[in-house]
Amino acid sequence: MNTRLTRGLASVTFFLAVILGLTFAGTALTHMTDDGAVCVETGFWANASLEPDSVPVSKGVEASSSAARLCQDDPSVGQRAADLGGRLPWLLFGTLALLLFSRLLRSVIDQGPFTDVVARRLTALGWFVAGGMPVAGLIVGWSQSWLVDSMAPVVGSGPTVAGPTAVVLAGLAAVVMGKIMREGVRMREDLEGTI
Repeated sequence: MNTRLTRGLASVTFFLAVILGLTFAGTALTHMTDDGAVCVETGFWANASLEPDSVPVSKGVEASSSAARLCQDDPSVGQRAADLGGRLPWLLFGTLALLLFSRLLRSVIDQGPFTDVVARRLTALGWFVAGGMPVAGLIVGWSQSWLVDSMAPVVGSGPTVAGPTAVVLAGLAAVVMGKIMREGVRMREDLEGTI
């Protein structure tokens, strides 16, 4: 096993997790104190050709039917928080997934690849990815839907799940591999005990 490569990968993933964590904190802080407009895109009227005045929007909202985009010049705290709800879940999910992956690699370096600790950490990473991806997608979809509904009440299409849901399969594959590794570790320990 190439430990130098594994050490490098563990360091890079930890560094990326720290960068994403700082981006998460910075985005949350700067966005909540910002006084600029909040914009959201919706696919509700993307294929329609509407007159600018015919789009039913709330007061202070500018709508562009060609871009299917709504902008609120003076957003409420709820609208600003919902706008953050479309950004922060992915940053938090990425940060935590990278931290779990970095811990997994550190375990591989310290104890070797076929140990009970590595199998447990692989399983934990898999469950986090399989469960965290849909949760983050639901939060992003609900936030965007609520933001659209707050700007154009008739336009809202209801909550959706955003993001690549195929990542859930990778998480489930990691869970299965972790279980297989744990069983292999147990069989090896039994074999070493009989010899």
